[in-house]
Amino acid sequence: MYLITVFGNLFIILAVSSDSHLHTPMYFFLANLSFVDICFTSTTVPKMLQDIQTQSKVITYEGCITQIYFFLLLAGLDNFLLAVMAYDRFLAICHPLHYTVIMKPQLCVLLVLVAWLSVVSLFYCTILGVYLSSAAPQSSHSSAVASVMYTVVTPMLNPFIYSLRNRDIKRALKRIIGAPVI
Repeated sequence: MYLITVFGNLFIILAVSSDSHLHTPMYFFLANLSFVDICFTSTTVPKMLQDIQTQSKVITYEGCITQIYFFLLLAGLDNFLLAVMAYDRFLAICHPLHYTVIMKPQLCVLLVLVAWLSVVSLFYCTILGVYLSSAAPQSSHSSAVASVMYTVVTPMLNPFIYSLRNRDIKRALKRIIGAPVI
């Protein structure tokens, strides 16, 4: 699943960057979401795979803090990028005549930058809540299943949900792999 996540999202980034027809705000945000999804799954899954392989569940304090930092940072960024994508689609649907005037490349870059900065600033409030919250007793199996669903399955499905049902992305991917474009 990890490799599907990484390669699926890499294909989206490659398709968006190599096809000039996909140089639009929607695909710019989609490529950023794909990059964040790769980083997000890469914060936890390699360590989890190593732990499964070695039958060891040990992590250093510094490693744990680093993993939590990037996990929360990238999870928040994922949410903000989804909000930016929703705003983009709102403008395209509700204000189609003003869309190209409003969604200039400078605004797209600014929205992504604001998403990054918002996540960084909100991260410190979130991490404070994590440290101050009490450890509620939970089943370790149910926690593990929930963790895998959130960290692996959702980012793995994003390329399929946002792209492979999209005719423009399919066409760009076919051009990349050399398949005939119909």
